[in-house]
Amino acid sequence: MTHFSVKATQQKHLMSELTDAFENASIETAALDARLLLQHVTGLSHSDFILQQELELTSSQLSQLSALARRRLHREPISRIIGHSEFWSLPFLISKDTLDPRPDTETLIEHALELIGARKNEPLRLLDLGTGSGCILLSLLHEIPFATGLGVDINPGAIEIAQKNAQKLSLETRAKFQKSDWFSTLEGKFDVILSNPPYIPESELENLMPEVKNFDPDLALNGGETGLQPYELIFKEALQFLTSEGFLLLEFGQNQETQLIEILNESNLKPFLDCYTFKKDLAGIIRTFGAQFSF
Repeated sequence: MTHFSVKATQQKHLMSELTDAFENASIETAALDARLLLQHVTGLSHSDFILQQELELTSSQLSQLSALARRRLHREPISRIIGHSEFWSLPFLISKDTLDPRPDTETLIEHALELIGARKNEPLRLLDLGTGSGCILLSLLHEIPFATGLGVDINPGAIEIAQKNAQKLSLETRAKFQKSDWFSTLEGKFDVILSNPPYIPESELENLMPEVKNFDPDLALNGGETGLQPYELIFKEALQFLTSEGFLLLEFGQNQETQLIEILNESNLKPFLDCYTFKKDLAGIIRTFGAQFSF
């Protein structure tokens, strides 16, 4: 497939040709990816794409489509090829410096909204650790009208993308971003601290899907020897940054919940724990941890 080039010129035939090529490469979302590439090249909305099946692409568009299709056949994620991804029904720019947002992470947004509950209309202050594209913080600010938030990341490139996403979503007055190695440059208190930290054990990184292993930044994946090093740091440091009655919400990997609670029980947060809950993702896997603390 290295020298793949589209042969058709009409949109409906190109859709079929691309879908077949992606299916032959064992790409699970073959039809969706084919449509998204065609929409990206033609600039058509989903509805216009459906209505203009007879559309003939120009030679320039066909050349561009061939190049993009080859990238997908090399297992580059479709969102990275077109430069943006959808999360919580909102559009987010992504780059080589950011994780490609996962549908599983929407569970963290749902869990946060459940815990915050009636406090949704309060002027809450949110902190997103390892913000990446800013999708977690910005999605929550979109749902909580009077909240403000700070997103931190050790990667300056991620901060730049998150700031652009805040502007794109008209949230730049309520969301700020700064470079920080976890809590290292922070001051003040936050009502809600959230994070989707790296949680893949170092020894398992080589077994990840090519779309993840070859294109997501290692900083966003590598959780150290056990995959749990970031959680040890977060539980240790969160105490001085949480307000009384504050919330802590974390995403984690499959079957890590028992170890997560062990880390919590050994931390300085344990005496102040009011309650905690877990939430499953759409696949039925326990995906997020949420807790409230009183000081």
